[in-house]
Amino acid sequence: MPDALELLETRRTIANVQLAEPGPSEAEIRRIVAVAARVPDHGKLTPWRFVLYRGDARAVLDARLAPLHAAKFPDMPAEKAALETTRFQRVPLTIGVISKTQEHFKIPTWEQELSAGASAMNLLLAVHALGYAGQWLTGWCCYDPEAAAVLGARDGERFAGLIAIGTPTVPPVDRPRPAFEDVVTDWTA
Repeated sequence: MPDALELLETRRTIANVQLAEPGPSEAEIRRIVAVAARVPDHGKLTPWRFVLYRGDARAVLDARLAPLHAAKFPDMPAEKAALETTRFQRVPLTIGVISKTQEHFKIPTWEQELSAGASAMNLLLAVHALGYAGQWLTGWCCYDPEAAAVLGARDGERFAGLIAIGTPTVPPVDRPRPAFEDVVTDWTA
């Protein structure tokens, strides 16, 4: 297992179409979710929850989403539309990270949403630490209310993302990262 800084420095996104079996075991999934829940959570509100999309349920989910996608995007090229019909079946496991904020006298919604984002990032890091790869996705089904409901979002909830998880079939490739000077300034009086 890499040390903490090496883990952070080596995490890369692998596209969901390049993820395959095997996926994490039940014990590994429990560990991944436990790590995902270890994030800053001002007020201990737990402003996020997780939905697992795995096994035979993936085909059922794809079948339920397909007509919604076809109605929403009738002019999409056939090849791209066909990919959508296997969105969840293509990977061994997808974990939905749902943001569930609440009105609070002290803790703004923004902080709660950031906590959900942090949980998604921790989830990706746990996946990487266990030797798998993942991709943080959103897309139409996260933002369309009817599709989000099919995915398990309840009233007042929304998706922070869908984390596709599996064994990489290609080596990770780094992308250009911003230079220190481009993203850091010193505050001066």
